[in-house]
Amino acid sequence: MYQRQRLAHANNHAREAEIQSTDTAERIVEQLLADNQALIDQATEIVMNGGVNVLLALAILIIGYMVAGAMKRAVVRMSSNNPRIDRTLATFFASIVRYAILAVVFIAVLNRFGVETTSLVAAIGAAAFAVGLALQGTLSNVAAGVMLVFFRPYSLGDFVEVGGVSGTVTDVNLFTTELSTPDNKTIIVPNGQAWGNVITNFSTKPTRRVDITYGISYNDDINKAMDVIRAHYDADERVLKDPEFFQGVIKHNSSSIDIVTRAWVNTPDYWAVYFDAMKGIKEAFDANDIEIPYPHQVEIQKQG
Repeated sequence: MYQRQRLAHANNHAREAEIQSTDTAERIVEQLLADNQALIDQATEIVMNGGVNVLLALAILIIGYMVAGAMKRAVVRMSSNNPRIDRTLATFFASIVRYAILAVVFIAVLNRFGVETTSLVAAIGAAAFAVGLALQGTLSNVAAGVMLVFFRPYSLGDFVEVGGVSGTVTDVNLFTTELSTPDNKTIIVPNGQAWGNVITNFSTKPTRRVDITYGISYNDDINKAMDVIRAHYDADERVLKDPEFFQGVIKHNSSSIDIVTRAWVNTPDYWAVYFDAMKGIKEAFDANDIEIPYPHQVEIQKQG
């Protein structure tokens, strides 16, 4: 009986100790929560505000990028409807509009994160000066792009030779001129290089002159050869009557008499007339027994 009482007393004492330790742990946790509640609330507020700012910044970037692209297309479209505005000028100004909108979007995004706009403008001004010194070549391309747009030595769709390369102009922007070659290659020419070199525009004038020189043998009849040549050009309807076709003996070469021909054609017909003449004259010479000579070599052997 006495042992049972002692055992019950021990169990009660253990339960009281357990309850007391649990109460102590709960009080400690409550005290910790109370002491750090302000910190927890501050961290939660920072996370919530930061998340909202990030989402808003992403929304501004996406919408701004879409608006910039739409405004660029709108400027090009409105300029295309106005015949007084050159396509090259329209593309150039459209690029300026796009970059300006993107700059405003960038400032708006930074403003969402608490960056002061006034201090940002001052920082951009100082950075622009430093970057300008470091990127003189790039800025010269921008300046050259402005000169190209306003003086317009070439326009979109023109076939030109600039900076030692040739092709059809497909784009002129702030920094580069883009050319497409006849074999479907894309060439990017920095505007500074284009403006600082000789520019040859093959598309500005509505007509071009096809100059080809034909060689005949010294044994052939010059007048007969010239009649054959003239007959070919007279039969080609693409050759213009005004200015009229011209041909003449231009040189007594080492193995041939050279006859130069000059035929005026519309600019789009230039290469077609050129290639057809090279083929047609050769066939006409063969049909009339007129020889196209080739350089002869004489070998002299000395016997000793």
